Amino acid sequence: MLGQKCDIWLLTELNRKWVDGDGKIFDFQCHLSAGIQGRIKGSNQLLAAVLSLQAFDGRLPDPHPASAAAIINGIPYCSTILPWRSAKETPWVGSNHSERTEGAIKSLLKQLPTSDLIWGGDWNHSLIGREYAGSIGGRNHVLDAVEKLKLNVPTTGLSHRGDYCHAIDHIGVPMSWKVESATRIPAVELSDHDAYVLEV
Repeated sequence: MLGQKCDIWLLTELNRKWVDGDGKIFDFQCHLSAGIQGRIKGSNQLLAAVLSLQAFDGRLPDPHPASAAAIINGIPYCSTILPWRSAKETPWVGSNHSERTEGAIKSLLKQLPTSDLIWGGDWNHSLIGREYAGSIGGRNHVLDAVEKLKLNVPTTGLSHRGDYCHAIDHIGVPMSWKVESATRIPAVELSDHDAYVLEV
């Protein structure tokens, strides 16, 4: 993480033990979601977090239990986990994957601003090509949200780990922003997902 020289990280499935007594990871201020990962019994994983080298202007109420949101330098940031295909338990509600994704998206759209937003995390959907982790119905709900939030998602064309599908982890930035680069960073020792870094 330090080697990437990022000012801000949007993390998912964060182990609470990584956060020190001052509420930091390394030198990053942390805003943590209230939601706890429920798929692993006794899990100590938080669902989402926003990390920043700069102080937060404010910490926003979780727009969904699997999200964390904060304001940094006047810009709102939101980190989210959307349901994967086999996810059936809370905090997602619905009788099938598309409905569970739709419910999460509706909660986010009710609370997230529609301008100057950075939204990212483990969306569990490729936005193009074959769908492995999510569903086509779920993807359509995600794409609808991206349009309503006026976002450009530069991670769309990158690959997921193993190169068998397109990225399912994403970062969306305002359409008006200039994106200098979008890169996948191997994170084999930390996670079963790689990291994605934007320079804007």
